[in-house]
Amino acid sequence: MQKTNLNLGGRWADVREKIKESNSDLTYADLEYEPGKEKDLLERLAKKMHRDPEDVRAWIESVSFNKGKAS
Repeated sequence: MQKTNLNLGGRWADVREKIKESNSDLTYADLEYEPGKEKDLLERLAKKMHRDPEDVRAWIESVSFNKGKAS
């Protein structure tokens, strides 16, 4: 079963900026997020990034806990 909840290391607005730093191909529309609708976000990003939703979730969490710039 695919895990869809996100364990973020900060506010989404801050995480979103780190993600944009790391992947400038993503737009703010791509990164629209509402709590409880993690699955929508993960599927949208997975499609755009040509990755598995679980990989995208792990990447977002990794970026969110990174204290400096996104890597």
